[in-house]
Amino acid sequence: MNAVIGGLTALLYLLAGGALAARLAHAGADAPWPKGGPLALGWGAALLHAMILAQTVFQTPGLNLGFFNALSFTGWLIGVVLLAAAMIRPVENLGILVLPFAALTLILGLLFPTERIVANAEWPLELHILIAILAYSLLTLAAAQAVLLAIQDRRLRQRHPGGFLRGIPPVTLMESLLFQMIGAGFVLLGITLVSGLFFLEDLSDQHLTHKVVLSFAAWCMFGILLWGRWRFGWRGRTAIRWTLSGFAFLVLAYFGSKLVLELILQRY
Repeated sequence: MNAVIGGLTALLYLLAGGALAARLAHAGADAPWPKGGPLALGWGAALLHAMILAQTVFQTPGLNLGFFNALSFTGWLIGVVLLAAAMIRPVENLGILVLPFAALTLILGLLFPTERIVANAEWPLELHILIAILAYSLLTLAAAQAVLLAIQDRRLRQRHPGGFLRGIPPVTLMESLLFQMIGAGFVLLGITLVSGLFFLEDLSDQHLTHKVVLSFAAWCMFGILLWGRWRFGWRGRTAIRWTLSGFAFLVLAYFGSKLVLELILQRY
């Protein structure tokens, strides 16, 4: 049953992402269709995805946060955050990247079931995990926004303002949205680092050294970027480079270390 629901979910994600891409490609037309239809498809996919996660992640012994389960849960939450934000802010074009990514994480989670049970997780630990993944989700959206902003900046520098750029908000608004995402993600990542101290017993024994060091490095990079924006008005390519660099550290902190420990070294 999960395979059937998973196939339908992936199809809805891809249809939603494809519809958003087609909408952007026809942005120059007189009456491009509204974003409500693609977002409705995305919400349908997210609901079905949540039904699968309820069985694969939230199990009786505890939370199953094996590599691909955690990846699927993260992909789902990134999609949900985007869909919610797109209802009030012009960020729906990020769905062209985010929704197919959510479909990929779902498929990988179903094809390669992994197990790493966080047994008897009480609500403070569950809240800590949720905040951590929410921070990761927001900063992933910021990275996607930075990629779109880089494409927009390059096209404008090459004096090619037409085409799909007509469906993207102005550069100033794009940058404003980018720093709003980074600001929210920075705060949540800081809360994650501080709250994680309450669950820390032995860095080496818990295999958390690399995760903590890289997460702190990412947090510092995003903090420097926000300070540079406030103090020196950093924008454009500088903001893009710092955003993508900080995100790279964040990916290595969680999924990089998790991949090495669980899939290569098989340490749980």
